[in-house]
Amino acid sequence: MKSQAEKPVVLSVVIPCYNEEEVLPETVKQLRTLLDSLVFDRLIATESHLCLVDDGSRDRTWTIIQAYANESLQVRGLKLASNRGHQNALLAGLENADGDILVSIDSDLQDDITVIRTMIMEYYEGHEIVYGVRKKRTTDSFFKRFTAEGYYYLLGKMGVNIVFNHADYRLMSRRTIEALRQYEEVNLFLRGIIPTIGFSTTEVYYDRSERFAGESKYPLKKMLALAVDGITSFSAVPLRFIAGLGLVIFIFSMLISAWALGVRLFTDNAIPGWASSVLPMYVLGGIQILSLGVIGEYVSKVYMETKRRPRYFIEQSVGKSGLDVRMDEKMKEQAPL
Repeated sequence: MKSQAEKPVVLSVVIPCYNEEEVLPETVKQLRTLLDSLVFDRLIATESHLCLVDDGSRDRTWTIIQAYANESLQVRGLKLASNRGHQNALLAGLENADGDILVSIDSDLQDDITVIRTMIMEYYEGHEIVYGVRKKRTTDSFFKRFTAEGYYYLLGKMGVNIVFNHADYRLMSRRTIEALRQYEEVNLFLRGIIPTIGFSTTEVYYDRSERFAGESKYPLKKMLALAVDGITSFSAVPLRFIAGLGLVIFIFSMLISAWALGVRLFTDNAIPGWASSVLPMYVLGGIQILSLGVIGEYVSKVYMETKRRPRYFIEQSVGKSGLDVRMDEKMKEQAPL
């Protein structure tokens, strides 16, 4: 068990942002209020801060981040050189924030920020990773709830180590962040990567709210892309399924061939050319196209990984750490009059 009595830890709250000008002021306001409360209760150090990561936004998101960072030591900002996607923006924040513990959360205020207090208490109890897990999905449509829960179930059946109903709301210790740095894959699916790190983990549960303002940055297309990444990055089951399917189709084809041959030799009901052309064309052709598509997805993953391209570039950063401020003050004291 860790003790906060002598020296509370520095908390960095990492918040990926993409075109969030409508919700960002309220997000910063609520999280700064929470930080003040946690500092007052001596759960975190006064150097604790928000780390806002602008993922190549096209609106005023970066301007807002700059304004808050210039106004308060509680806010720092990173601007990526281009839009790299939610997972890369989140990783950029985790790798560049300098807190003793880091909490990642989306900027839309759908996740209950008061749970951060519980996460910190669990950290002091000795847990290195604390997952924020939704209790239920009553705010989702039936389609989204059915597909999301089905997806988590499918990943589990394919052998992927994933926390059910957990997205990217979690606390990580500095030690687990350093372990995360050793994962170098380009195709990021942090929900699947982080459970493989190990160390002591636990879960806290919360109710998810409606989005405070703005529009969701995860439409169906992006959700499907993330789902495919999750499966193909952590499971070879689809490839094994193709092999099994090939065996089943082979046996089925042999049976159909035997039946067609029997009809041709022992009855007068055979239509010339039907069995030999229609069945292979529709059955085997469809299976081959599907199989090539799945194999192609895996080949594309290998292709991207072998390039070893950087996952993000940081164009600008704003905000000073507590160490920077102390260094500035020391230099002013030593400067000649």
